[in-house]
Amino acid sequence: MTERHRSHELHRSIDAFRRRHPDRLSLDRATPVGTPAAWFLGPKAENEAVLRDLIGRAISGNVAARRDYQPRDPRMAPDAVFAPENAAYHDAVALIGERLDEMLAHLRASIPLSSYRNQSHMYWDTTLPAVVGHFAGLLYNQNNVATEASPVTTLLEMAVCDDICRMLGFRDPEEDSALPRPWAHITCDGSVANAESIWAARNLKFLPLTLADAVRHDARLAPARTLTLLTLEGRRRRLLDLASWELLNLPVDEAIGLSARITATAGIPPEVVAAAIEGRTVADMGMIEFARRYLPDTPAPVILAPATAHYSWPKGASLVGLGRASVLPVRVDLDGRMDTVDLRLHLDRCLAERRPVLEVVAVMGTTEESAVDPLADIADIRDEYRQLGLEFTLHADAAWGGYFAAMLRPSKLEREIEARGLGGTDEEARLLSRYLGVQESHAEAGARPDLDDIFFAHDLGMAPGMMMGDYAMRHCDAFDRCDTITVDPHKAGFVPYAAGTLAYRNGAMRDLIAFTAPVVFHGGTVPSVGVYGIEGSKPGAAAAAVYLSHAVIPADRTGYGRLLAKCMFSSKRFYCALLAAFGPGDDVTLTPFQRLPAERDGGTAQEIEAQREMIARQIVPVADDPLIEKLLADEELMTLFRRLGSDQTICAYTLNFRTGDGINRDLSLMNELNDAIFRALSVQEFGGDKVPAAPLFVTASEFSPATYGQDFVDHYVRRCGAEPMPGMAVKFITSTQQNPFMTSTAEGDMTPRLAAALKRTASELAATLRRRHGLPDPA
Repeated sequence: MTERHRSHELHRSIDAFRRRHPDRLSLDRATPVGTPAAWFLGPKAENEAVLRDLIGRAISGNVAARRDYQPRDPRMAPDAVFAPENAAYHDAVALIGERLDEMLAHLRASIPLSSYRNQSHMYWDTTLPAVVGHFAGLLYNQNNVATEASPVTTLLEMAVCDDICRMLGFRDPEEDSALPRPWAHITCDGSVANAESIWAARNLKFLPLTLADAVRHDARLAPARTLTLLTLEGRRRRLLDLASWELLNLPVDEAIGLSARITATAGIPPEVVAAAIEGRTVADMGMIEFARRYLPDTPAPVILAPATAHYSWPKGASLVGLGRASVLPVRVDLDGRMDTVDLRLHLDRCLAERRPVLEVVAVMGTTEESAVDPLADIADIRDEYRQLGLEFTLHADAAWGGYFAAMLRPSKLEREIEARGLGGTDEEARLLSRYLGVQESHAEAGARPDLDDIFFAHDLGMAPGMMMGDYAMRHCDAFDRCDTITVDPHKAGFVPYAAGTLAYRNGAMRDLIAFTAPVVFHGGTVPSVGVYGIEGSKPGAAAAAVYLSHAVIPADRTGYGRLLAKCMFSSKRFYCALLAAFGPGDDVTLTPFQRLPAERDGGTAQEIEAQREMIARQIVPVADDPLIEKLLADEELMTLFRRLGSDQTICAYTLNFRTGDGINRDLSLMNELNDAIFRALSVQEFGGDKVPAAPLFVTASEFSPATYGQDFVDHYVRRCGAEPMPGMAVKFITSTQQNPFMTSTAEGDMTPRLAAALKRTASELAATLRRRHGLPDPA
């Protein structure tokens, strides 16, 4: 018996519950959020008592649930088994404790995740609600592969995934509308979500060919032989009159809805349509046989992704039978963003060759440079090529950058304030202050906070656009033009591993990868998440973690947007601290990959140096609140500040050294220095039970000509002071600023200390390198 039949009544009950009680699980609320200081355990476990209390409640809740179910059932064993005099029982308990202590001692050698000094990867501390939600979910050990095995955590996953869709700018899944309903589900990570997007795009691309063949040859579908559909030309054509190239390039939503239209217009039940196409789909036949039967003269399909795309893209293409070679790299510009001119050249070649394009990928926050591809421009280009008869799905790989969209989303309270016309009034100020927890006592509840006050602005995350540059803001605001989006709660969502997400603009697209026919209820909702995707078993604990984190920290600019605005602020301050820490008289130099605005704009050497001096004088030595006050008062400084650093929160940079003859020009020696810095500032050996001793943790990578192009590499190498060598990569270090409290600690801004630690390490290692190679010290 299938899960569909076993759980039909449960699905019906869950759907009815969601419709009767839309606010019970909804995360689109206007309840107060309070201060971010309560959201994390903290670098020094400042919220230890809070965590102990919350974990205790989770344990108590699970204990009560066990005892409340069939309370007359017998205990696991007689009371004597648990008695103090039973040595065997107490020895077993002691063994658990001993082994735990062993493991805890080993875990001390882990990277200190929550430290300000952990600048290594795309993570920091996890939120308290996420940790507690995960722990509570673990005690119930639900499996979201089947609703009957996880009725509650399935509901939690559905609710929080609706919230992620809202955050990304898709239509609100809770609204009744004739427009396609978005849908998302939790995956184990972004790699699996990316692979699923390829799988869905592949099946979608070839579905019209399958349906046309079935309608033409299967008598059960004969009533659909007059079916018409809307083509890219904007006019209706009969399905059976379309050539293979036209069927391969139907509008995305038209192709997704084709099976449903056969049912709606020809009166053929869905199960009959499904039976008729069985054995004809690419999923049934495989790529080789499908191409032989339906597309013998058509070139192999491709995916276009930037050269900076994650390794999961060729991996995913291999998994679905397309092959690694099907992922064509699009050149990136000097900022590491997709070059739209090169994208057009690829699309032109595909048109000329009549080669199907399955998907174009925009990376919204690259792993190594934190670069945001020009998504809005890519979407415009897709619209242009649609007029030329070429269609493809648009995917945003926002595993890292998806949560930054929260910076652009107004909260429900703000939307209500706007709807009630309260903007700029005393009531708006009071509502916002209570919502954000700005007021320190109930006695102040009647006071009117000053909306222009610097501390109020700071608590608002310094306004959603204040720290995100105009470029990143424009393209993050184009998420709603994508067909699929990958976003990882376990990255910028501060949730424990493993929690990725794939979101669909048109939720019906998920049906193309379902191996079990779903049960569909009111408004296209499906009260199940387990029949879709690559994974089988899915931990309900992951859904509980993401849900509880979103329930406390809204996925809008007052919650996650507020946190990430502080992270971006910290990243820009770190970038500034690096620039100021390394001067012309030092024995080591540092060149950020992310150029100063004056460099990007083609400014003179004097203009570039003037920006460096402005940063050193007006930004680096100034504490947070006075700096924010300066930024709000000085439009020129604000414009500069917003353009500094990366598109998000990763700084990439390369260090070089000086000798008695001046700056080192040897690329291989510069690479050697950066390798040595990485080894010194990362975990290179297992330390037993010792806390790692490095003063800072970073990671490293390289720009290789094979990936980035020789011109890109040569340009960066020369900026670093070395001479390029054909075919040789250039090494670089990356630091990720994912700590929202880094510049506002109890002792002020930590970024100068971190820059100083990096400089000391680099200087010591440069001296060692000079001695090893017999190079003279600088004067």
